[in-house]
Amino acid sequence: MPKITTYDFIESNTKKTILLMVLFPLTLAGLVYLCLLFVSFIKVSDRSLAAYNLSTFTVANEIAIYIIPIISILAIFWILISYYAGQSFILSTAGAVELTKQNAPEVVMIVENIAIAAGLPMPKVYSINDEGLNAFATGRDPQHSYVVLTKGIINNLEKSELEGVIAHEMVHIGNRDIRLMLIMIVCISFATVIAEILLRTALITRSSGNSKNNNNAIQVFLFVLAISLYVYGYLVAPLIKLAVSRTREYQADATAALITRNPQGLIGALQKISGHSTVKNLSDKQTMSPMCIANPLAKNKQNSFFAKVSGLFATHPPIEKRIKVLQAMDGTK
Repeated sequence: MPKITTYDFIESNTKKTILLMVLFPLTLAGLVYLCLLFVSFIKVSDRSLAAYNLSTFTVANEIAIYIIPIISILAIFWILISYYAGQSFILSTAGAVELTKQNAPEVVMIVENIAIAAGLPMPKVYSINDEGLNAFATGRDPQHSYVVLTKGIINNLEKSELEGVIAHEMVHIGNRDIRLMLIMIVCISFATVIAEILLRTALITRSSGNSKNNNNAIQVFLFVLAISLYVYGYLVAPLIKLAVSRTREYQADATAALITRNPQGLIGALQKISGHSTVKNLSDKQTMSPMCIANPLAKNKQNSFFAKVSGLFATHPPIEKRIKVLQAMDGTK
């Protein structure tokens, strides 16, 4: 079996990123058209319109000419804007603040040393004021990258353990995993945000009390499209996550151990992180959980229906298995 190199991961992640950026608006357009077909079928079945002898496809196509281009353009703009500003949104959502040599010299120095050892540009370092033990990296490329550490992981890990965690995140930066994660989050969040807007609009339209056929058709369309987008965001999205192979975590762990030349450091970190990885600001952000070194969701969210479905396609293997792989590298049990 041929050995997978860092360059293989970079090439694979680049192809997957382009594929997601192309397929997302196309998939969204297809989903909208299916909803239009459903609503058009109801409309054509209306006895009051029987005399017009309209087909379902004719009605759907006439509406799709106007709606699908608008939605596709919005999706493309969302992706492009988020590609260049998405990391700012993620950092803001996490409540992260920048660390510098003035306010956290030891942490910044560790990141700097690991970046040099990994042969990567120095990322900006941020911290989340949370006692949970977690970390993640974000950005669109190594030149525009960010390493985020919780206050808990900084305060509770030994230096060698923190080096292991930072090296793990630096590997994700080097492999361009961060770019793929950013685009994935953008695609999923677009679907769920639009679904919420459509559902609220449908409820407002319904509460207006207008019972005209056109208004009823609009309500049905909005409801069906909102539900479809929720399904896309919470059930189809795990299939998008599947594009990010679990091997990326094993590879990041293994490469981090090679960078630090100390598998025990990352082993100790993972042992401490296990069971203590919940982060308040991320505890209900299911779309952001794949970015983290361990699951940041609250226990009740981990047991929710959507979380269980997403778990079928989890991008993170169990910490216990990751520790066993590292122990094998170190020659320990």
